[in-house]
Amino acid sequence: MDTQLSDLTDLARRISDIYAERFGVDRDATWYLGKMTEELGEVTSAYLKLAGQGRGMGSRADLEDEVADLLGFVLLFADWQGIDPAKALQRKWGRYLEAQEA
Repeated sequence: MDTQLSDLTDLARRISDIYAERFGVDRDATWYLGKMTEELGEVTSAYLKLAGQGRGMGSRADLEDEVADLLGFVLLFADWQGIDPAKALQRKWGRYLEAQEA
């Protein structure tokens, strides 16, 4: 199955809508930025546990789950700001390949 970023953004948006309605969340800048920061911390914690450098035991599945959460919130933030993350990544990172090939 070839999943597109737009499909993942739609999934994240649908889940975010459910979450916001259920818990009465106002998705403003504070929420988007706070959630991305929170999830990055959880990725860090999951990685450190997996590497034996954090408190408790970690698993690969825990790290994957936290990366998925972080990606979901990055996609939500980009969507909220009207950013196409695939185009932005291609524009920003792709220029390094273009410079290398020139």
